[in-house]
Amino acid sequence: MALNLPDVTRQALWSAIAPLRDLSLPVKWVRPDGIHLTLKFLGEIAEARQTEVIAALRRAAHGTRPLPLAIEGFGAFPGPARARVLWAGVAPDPGLELLQHAIEREFTPLGFPTEARTFRPHVTLGRAQRDARPAAFRGLEAELAALSFAETVVIERVDLMRSTLQSGGTMYEVVHHERLS
Repeated sequence: MALNLPDVTRQALWSAIAPLRDLSLPVKWVRPDGIHLTLKFLGEIAEARQTEVIAALRRAAHGTRPLPLAIEGFGAFPGPARARVLWAGVAPDPGLELLQHAIEREFTPLGFPTEARTFRPHVTLGRAQRDARPAAFRGLEAELAALSFAETVVIERVDLMRSTLQSGGTMYEVVHHERLS
């Protein structure tokens, strides 16, 4: 489950992180067309379950109004010194929190485990390569702080996404969407 950003916002984020990409960090960058905010990762879903998954998404999205996403700042999980994921921050929003909780509530009975970690809204921009050493990220904190990006977008739908790993990176496809109204 994801909130997709407008293309212009994706391109602006891609441009904003150009200085990071120029550092030749051991990172696999998310392609601009794949930049989104993940609400819940479901993993592989059998075709036979698609109807029940779409129904659960419909129930979770019901009554949710369009969401303002304030995207600002950059960081790394678990932290810049041991970066595994590089991200753009998304300001907490009550509507976003309610939607994410509704998704957890609807998908847990279907056998999709509840996320153990607290929901921290962010947009993943890149993932460290498996063999990346902490020394490769020395100075990353200052580089992240030097980046500038601030934009608020209104999201009007939640998307059920399919990801396919390919040699050039992950390809994302919208399987179904529910309008927020």
